[in-house]
Amino acid sequence: MNPQHKEQIRAVLKEHARLTKDIATLTDDADLYQAGMTSHASVNVMLGLEGAFEIEFPDHMLKRSVFESVQAIATAIAELTKG
Repeated sequence: MNPQHKEQIRAVLKEHARLTKDIATLTDDADLYQAGMTSHASVNVMLGLEGAFEIEFPDHMLKRSVFESVQAIATAIAELTKG
């Protein structure tokens, strides 16, 4: 995955995830829900990601595991943007 994508993902998370920990201190595989993200905030994150990457998450990707870490989000975005 493009390192710039991870920077964009982290920017969206910083703005929308309402984490109790600073996103800059979290590793790519850190659990975002353990870091304070709620299911409500994850919807805002999803919408932010859709806008930032000009994608739409299909129904089968609307689950906790897709949004649980920077790496999981990056993997999903890579799958949606390959073409």
